[in-house]
Amino acid sequence: MKALVYHGPGKKAWEEVPDPQIQLPTDVIVRVDTTTICGTDLHILKGDVPAVTEGRILGHEGVGTVTEIGPAVSTIEVGDRVLISCICSCGSCSYCHQGLYAHCLADEGASGIGWILGHLIDGTQAEMVRIPFADNSLYRLPEHVPDEAALLLSDIFPTGFEMGVQYGQVKPGVTVAVVGAGPVGLAVIATAGLYGAAQIVAIDLDENRLDLAKQVGATHCINSGTADWKQQVIALTDGYGVDVAVEAVGVPATFTMCTDLVRPGGHVANVGVHGTSVQLDLQNLWIQNITISMGLVNTTTLPMLLKLVAQGKLPATELVTHRFELDDITSAYETFGNAAETHALKVMMSR
Repeated sequence: MKALVYHGPGKKAWEEVPDPQIQLPTDVIVRVDTTTICGTDLHILKGDVPAVTEGRILGHEGVGTVTEIGPAVSTIEVGDRVLISCICSCGSCSYCHQGLYAHCLADEGASGIGWILGHLIDGTQAEMVRIPFADNSLYRLPEHVPDEAALLLSDIFPTGFEMGVQYGQVKPGVTVAVVGAGPVGLAVIATAGLYGAAQIVAIDLDENRLDLAKQVGATHCINSGTADWKQQVIALTDGYGVDVAVEAVGVPATFTMCTDLVRPGGHVANVGVHGTSVQLDLQNLWIQNITISMGLVNTTTLPMLLKLVAQGKLPATELVTHRFELDDITSAYETFGNAAETHALKVMMSR
């Protein structure tokens, strides 16, 4: 089969590799019909994730068709059209019982890490992929849900909702500022209303992304390139600061923006993947009574979010801006990597 193989920082190739095989009774082989690129994949290519070794097939999101199942698989059948979760969970360890699938203790990949696809084992940017713990890591898709809507549920929407909205403790009536209106930031914006946020402020440098943020749920959009961007945000809160500030980029400057915007007693929810250290000014922050949260998505909300997408109650396809053939995945990477110039949000690769 063909797959996108990582060959060290800045190096990747769409090349011929052996087909995946069933290795354990709980495995399933999926023919990948649609996949996409995550910002984390770009971090890998930058060398920010050293656990990804040369020769690894990238990707952890996808929709596909089951072609083979292991003898212990009970809820998935050959021919099923499935959504692949970015997190693989055994379902039986102590962390999985707590809903902390991100820290599954199974030996697949590395004990304590649930994100293994395209990280510690071969991933989804390929013609076929092996999925461990299939009963807990795959979700049957309703026929009327298109691939491009389902695809965003592999990672983007659960990450935005769980790490931004839930970990950020969004409650009815609060003001939420989302710094970064890329795919994950837009997912936060689109789901913050589920918990009753009164104001959802999108902050970004790109006017196209701000326009899309308005379409998916932002009540206010502010360009952070303007000199008074902070004053504009604070003015929306009668001078107090926002209740919840969500960092959805993964660079030091945007994290600092969030700590500058949050009110005393508020919450900073870090969603972005950081490849370098961030200055945390505890000498100023300790007295503000703020809470800072961060983490890897568990995907426990994926079934609920899938229901909302199936019912047309959650925008999904709006975030897909570019479509490529699977064989043209290297061009898709160039487009997504130059997102600031092309306004790419989510690129989709299909057969």
